[in-house]
Amino acid sequence: MITRRTFLGGLAVATAGVPLAVNTVLAADRAGRASMSLTLVNESGSHAGDPVWAYVVGTDLATGQQCHLSADGRLVAVSEADNGPDGYTDYALPVEGGGTTLSLPQGMSGRIYLAISDKLKFRVNPGNALAYPAGWVSADPNYPILHDCAEFTYDAAGMHCDTTMVDMLSVPLAISLSGTQQQTTGRLRDGGRAAVFAALAAQQGFGGLVLAGGLRVIAPGHGLDAGLFAADYFAGYVDEVWSHYQSSTMTVTAGATTFTGQVTGSQFVFSGGVKPFDKPSTRDVLFCDGALAAPNDGVTGPVAAALGAGFNRSVLTDTGAQPLADAGQYYRDGVTNHYARVMHENTVDGQAYGFAFDDVCEHASYIEDGAPTSMAVTITPF
Repeated sequence: MITRRTFLGGLAVATAGVPLAVNTVLAADRAGRASMSLTLVNESGSHAGDPVWAYVVGTDLATGQQCHLSADGRLVAVSEADNGPDGYTDYALPVEGGGTTLSLPQGMSGRIYLAISDKLKFRVNPGNALAYPAGWVSADPNYPILHDCAEFTYDAAGMHCDTTMVDMLSVPLAISLSGTQQQTTGRLRDGGRAAVFAALAAQQGFGGLVLAGGLRVIAPGHGLDAGLFAADYFAGYVDEVWSHYQSSTMTVTAGATTFTGQVTGSQFVFSGGVKPFDKPSTRDVLFCDGALAAPNDGVTGPVAAALGAGFNRSVLTDTGAQPLADAGQYYRDGVTNHYARVMHENTVDGQAYGFAFDDVCEHASYIEDGAPTSMAVTITPF
């Protein structure tokens, strides 16, 4: 399974890139490659008459070069020369009233953005690196635009895709994937978007994440960086966990491997060659990074993921057997990631990507198929 963390590891989000010739069609396309259909649909209701623009952008898996999908189903390399007089590219693909179907070639990892009314402003930076929208940053040119995205990797093993609220929720999206079976995920329950906004506005400490004008709610990590969320929110719970495991043992099971650990001095120390963990900050917990960074090494990574998930779900002192799979036990502590809780409570299937390690124990809005034939990304009613 390709997790969101391994997917993001191959996606250059902001400033790094590989120099390419202007508007070069990637070599793999010239040689021909398998493809599947990608249909984009606007069922928003409230914005049914508004223009909708799609962007399929990401990385060529064979070369590591950044690219965008053209209307005729080609992967085209991004280039600084694509920036217009205003400094931005125009990779927009119009979504027609009845939906637009594209051909998506195999061998791409990226994002599918959908924007309502206005086009998004993508810029190709020096080195032919595509800068992505950051709707949680008030200075970003895309801040006032209603938009959201789904993530995907389409490789020789099939299609792996998810909807994500890891950064924000603005436009509710659902994915349908056809192949060896029919699967859907990401759909909010009826009235779910409004319910998310209302629940977070009413939750102590989380109200600042609801941006004025109903544009979006942003994740608490981004809220912390913007001064909208308490930088010490998880501090007490982190201290409680560290104190608990000075005298108790945690057992983390990852496949057929088991790691045991206790707090020794200031660090959480595990067996099996796991790198010791320093006490994480609230920001580390929310971003599942810093002291909780999870390398893709099969050793420290799985333990870091279990700890990150356990902190966000506030279950680390409930049992020493981690990760805890029972979603009914999550988010019961007063100090917990209520943003993630609210996202899960308002999806039809209970699956959501409320934080980066939400795929631990398979609670994320993620689906995959080894022999995909078609995929649809739909803006659902709001």
